[in-house]
Amino acid sequence: MLPNLTINPQRLWDSLMQTAQFGGTAKGGIKRLTLTAEDKQVRDWFVREVEKLGCTVTIDEVGNMFATRPGKNPNLSPIAMGSHLDTQPTGGKFDGNLGVLGALEAMRTLNDMGYETNAPIEIVDWTNEEGSRFAPAMLASGVYAGVFTPEYAYAREDRQGVKFLEALDSIGYKGKDKVGAHKFQAMFELHIEQGPILENEAKVIGVLQGVQGMRWYEVTVSGQDSHTGATPMYLRKDALLGTARVIDRIDAIAKEHAPYAVGSVGLIENRPNSRNVVPGETFFTIDFRHPDDAVLQVMEDKFRAALADILTPMRLSYDEKRIWDSPAVKFDPVLIDCVRKGVEKAGFSNRDMVSGAGHDAAYIARVAPTTMIFVPCAGGISHNEAESTSLDECAAGAQVLLNAVLEYDSRLG
Repeated sequence: MLPNLTINPQRLWDSLMQTAQFGGTAKGGIKRLTLTAEDKQVRDWFVREVEKLGCTVTIDEVGNMFATRPGKNPNLSPIAMGSHLDTQPTGGKFDGNLGVLGALEAMRTLNDMGYETNAPIEIVDWTNEEGSRFAPAMLASGVYAGVFTPEYAYAREDRQGVKFLEALDSIGYKGKDKVGAHKFQAMFELHIEQGPILENEAKVIGVLQGVQGMRWYEVTVSGQDSHTGATPMYLRKDALLGTARVIDRIDAIAKEHAPYAVGSVGLIENRPNSRNVVPGETFFTIDFRHPDDAVLQVMEDKFRAALADILTPMRLSYDEKRIWDSPAVKFDPVLIDCVRKGVEKAGFSNRDMVSGAGHDAAYIARVAPTTMIFVPCAGGISHNEAESTSLDECAAGAQVLLNAVLEYDSRLG
């Protein structure tokens, strides 16, 4: 019989609000880009809190953090819970943070009750999940899973030309452990949905089956910057105009594969960006997603054809590269069943889901059994300072997380 261990909702909420001060914005969100001074602040806070619980903290060479609480059987690998503490430039209080702090609350509850698990339990903070400072996203969990090498991660540069390794060293979080040397036997990741489905259906918990496939691209379009007043329309090589037409085509490609496909241009730079100069160069990014990798390939083929069809007749040249390919992921059925049992024990309404957003769990699923738990967010808004969920919803997610971990641990006894 599993114990009835109940998390402390107010304590969890207080931790979310306290850590939101590290990089807090005037509009109530968080700007805590990875490997910045604000990231160091929240990492330092996390270390202090888990060490109060008797955890051992280890850090690997790309800054991934592991806080481990001993179990009865030291021969068993840990059961991991976790997510990330970095945010978007105008991020909210819950994306990633709930997964780490919900895990912290679960760990605190185990300590409160003096409960000893069979396996060690640990919390993971993955470095650079967002990819907003160093592309691609899920970078350090990708290194852990063998998708990228440490050297590849170290060489990533932000838009100011600062390398990942330089930033990692600057905040003192380059650990000595080799990436992947720290093993765990399973990982559960709690997260806000970042979409509107749970709220729309009045469900409390999403039981995740997997993550859709996603691909990122970078494009530079080159034309000729020239005087707006002295250059006739028919002689212009307007890089921004060509880019605008490509963006419209990207939107159309996603709509051609509705209802599951999405396609977005989220970053664009216009050069020289002067009001009386015809733009001579642009840089922009593309994000395509779909649950079926075969459909993603069709979308990619159409996108590349569109570049040639649109830009070449406009006498514009371009350079395009795919910088990230995260195939569709199916989560572990045993862990999914543990989440179902955890939901049943807590008595929350729920539905099965596939994640539209990328998460560290997508890469970790390649090397260890993994699954996720979703809770609603208001209006489905995320990657936004207005991102919001309630105390009760956060508590529900943390409770199911604890229940699922205990269910899994009970099967090891």
